[in-house]
Amino acid sequence: MKKYEAMFILKPDLNEEAKKALLNQIGEAITKNGGSVTQGSIWTEKKKLYFPLKKQHEGLYYLVNFNSPTEALVKINHAYKLNEDVLRVLITAKE
Repeated sequence: MKKYEAMFILKPDLNEEAKKALLNQIGEAITKNGGSVTQGSIWTEKKKLYFPLKKQHEGLYYLVNFNSPTEALVKINHAYKLNEDVLRVLITAKE
């Protein structure tokens, strides 16, 4: 399994319960596809975006480090694109 890092931009107007549920869903999508989350934390709250994403001008940044099989990345990325609270996601390989 390779090591990856994912940066999420989430909707900033989520209440605490919705935010916790979304962060759990992010981790569950990784574990459901054979991966494991090594670290996850909020990088910054309500940062102004350079351009609007899905009509949002601010975003909550969430950083996740995880291990996963390479072939599972397509399924993991697809699961995040289906969620309306995830504005953007970038997954990069770590060395």
